[in-house]
Amino acid sequence: MPRLSVWFVRTGLLYLAAGFTVGGLLLFNKGLPLHPLMWRLLPAHIELLLLGWTLNLALGVAYWILPRYKTGPPRGSETPVWLAYGLLNGGVAAICLAPWLGLSEAGQAGLITLGKVAETLAAAAFAGHILPRIKPHGV
Repeated sequence: MPRLSVWFVRTGLLYLAAGFTVGGLLLFNKGLPLHPLMWRLLPAHIELLLLGWTLNLALGVAYWILPRYKTGPPRGSETPVWLAYGLLNGGVAAICLAPWLGLSEAGQAGLITLGKVAETLAAAAFAGHILPRIKPHGV
């Protein structure tokens, strides 16, 4: 497995553990209230599991398993994939931290928007790298 795929998958597994931990805290808080601010963790829980875990895992496996080039580096330049990795995880971190940085409502909304834009750019960078490697069956 390529080193970049290993980074994606391991990061995804870290997000899975963090998301389950946050989810467990939220569930515990439902039965035995710890603090009213615990519900501010709900967007982070959703972000960690839906985009942090699943997208990191999917991108890591896609980079590893899609067909390789016959000439040149087997998977092409790694630069756009590293860019996608950084943008995706930076976006997830921005969205998870937005409610906890003491920003105003507008500041939080701006940081969340910035995080979503970073995640979208990550998907575009990865797609731009991976699309030339996708070939019809039998070619």
